Amino acid sequence: MSRIKDSAASLSEVHQSVDTTQPRSRWRTLLAFFGPAYLVSVGYMDPGNWATDLAGGSKYGYALLWVLLMSNLMALLLQSLSARLGIVRNRDLAQANRETYPPVVNFLLYILAEIAIAATDLAEVLGMAIGLQLLSGIPLMWGVGLTVLDTFLLLVLQRYGIRKMEAFIIALVAIVGISFFIELIISKPQMNEVVKGFIPTLPDETALYIAIGIIGATVMPHNLYLHSALVQTRKISKDDKGIRRALRLNFADSAIALNLAFFVNAAILILAATVFHKGGHTEVADISQAHHMLEGLLGSKMAPILFAVALIAAGQSSTVTGTLAGQIVMEGYLRLRINPWLRRLLTRLLAIVPALLVILIYGEEKVGELLVFSQVLLSLQLGFAVIPLIHFVSDKKTMGKFAIGTWTKIAGWLITIILVYLNVRLVLDEVINLITGAESWWMSALVMVLCAGFLTLLVITVIYPLLGYRNRDASVNMHTPPRTLGNLEKPVYKRIALALDFSKHDEKVLSNALAQGNPDTEYILIHIVESPSARYFGNDSADHETQQDQEQLDLYVALLKERNINAQGVLGYKHRAKSIVKIVQEQQADLLILGGHGHKGIKDWLYGETVNFVRHYVSIPVLVVQ
Repeated sequence: MSRIKDSAASLSEVHQSVDTTQPRSRWRTLLAFFGPAYLVSVGYMDPGNWATDLAGGSKYGYALLWVLLMSNLMALLLQSLSARLGIVRNRDLAQANRETYPPVVNFLLYILAEIAIAATDLAEVLGMAIGLQLLSGIPLMWGVGLTVLDTFLLLVLQRYGIRKMEAFIIALVAIVGISFFIELIISKPQMNEVVKGFIPTLPDETALYIAIGIIGATVMPHNLYLHSALVQTRKISKDDKGIRRALRLNFADSAIALNLAFFVNAAILILAATVFHKGGHTEVADISQAHHMLEGLLGSKMAPILFAVALIAAGQSSTVTGTLAGQIVMEGYLRLRINPWLRRLLTRLLAIVPALLVILIYGEEKVGELLVFSQVLLSLQLGFAVIPLIHFVSDKKTMGKFAIGTWTKIAGWLITIILVYLNVRLVLDEVINLITGAESWWMSALVMVLCAGFLTLLVITVIYPLLGYRNRDASVNMHTPPRTLGNLEKPVYKRIALALDFSKHDEKVLSNALAQGNPDTEYILIHIVESPSARYFGNDSADHETQQDQEQLDLYVALLKERNINAQGVLGYKHRAKSIVKIVQEQQADLLILGGHGHKGIKDWLYGETVNFVRHYVSIPVLVVQ
């Protein structure tokens, strides 16, 4: 892992990797901006939303369609504000928080964001596992275990660039959309009744509770972090005209993508209303139950298959965007970067372990309750993402002429109040149930203390930006200040270490090393013996490969000394990268030169990523020779 500088760009691997400044047709310009919102949209149709849609449709028919539409409009405004923050300030939401709030508050916000991402991943794991079970009949526990296999999917996608990743996600979204479109054709809903569902009505108090659940499950906090970073993958002209164009086209991107998400959620609710509510099955809220009933009620074997395929595609697409959000949150709040595979594995384990424990202890019938619990955790965090976002895009000091207007600000705060109220109400309902069912007084006391801390942090999040304070440990400038180059003194390297692999590439590595040195420089030739014996016995190994490597190293040293070049050879053993680091430190080298083998994709996992490891663990310059 490594610390990253304050000036580090959000998602630096793909930052400004899509150039939109080049002259091109209007259609191609539009397509160049399209993509980020589709990655965001999967959070609005992930498995966590399905239960509330099924419950609303089966119990009240089409009556709650207007709630989905209202939620979609709320999401559209908030996501467009998130995109505005990234486009205008070149900051994602986590970076902006770090620049504004004090360290303690930021750390708490980071913990809450991580909990939200883990809760999102939990919903994805359960959705994927249920989908696999419905499609193939495997036990749910096996399905949960198999979800660990998609842990490294993001790593593969990232190697092909952001556009390929966006294409993959759009393909999965298309699978979900097409599946439900076919489901609607099979179910044949009455369109005149569907239209009436957009008239605001609440049949009873239970309908209000389900409506709260639909709204609470719609806007995902991690999506606000994600969108503010993804828009920065586009390189735009930073003049007023370029920024306005980017804002306009990203809004169009968001409108199309979120309307597709609305179609999917509406399709689930309409399907439940047409198939279950009309058939008198008004208590269907469980995904598995809905799947099993589809074939019997629709008389089509294709319906349950499409349902399961859509569920798997929704879970798989969400797992990619959840990982990206985790990277953004960690780097933005902590300025900390860890290996992506480790980041992904930790997040996935935080989701898999609770799921497996619930299945083992309570059985598969409790999985639905675990899915609901994941949505409660998301609700808990939403206010801590939305409130700072409204503050930031309203701030004329940092946003300049691109700060939101009065009416947009009023709409933003009104939506924030509604969302925070509804989500706090959901959480309080769960807390009251928890306190009521608690068997000991200390459990009730702990829950009450946590609630008090939650409300206190919420108040601080609202008030602190209004006081005009800023975190002094982080830059608040929109652009980094101009820097001078100084004297640019040429470094003098006295001890240059070279990692050699005894291949045809050694000559190029040696040539580059000699170019960096001077007549007084000493060259330390390093080779790591990787035979089974050397890996086990280390420098006590005396096998044939070790002897051959020593002879080759001695030959290199002798050839260099014939040219009056001061050189010595050092053999290392066991782990290649760790041994290179150890020798470099022991020899007190001031420059390290490595040969880059150019492996990509799966070859990096097979042969290892020596360069990547070494550069993080030495404190001297590293030159990589391809």
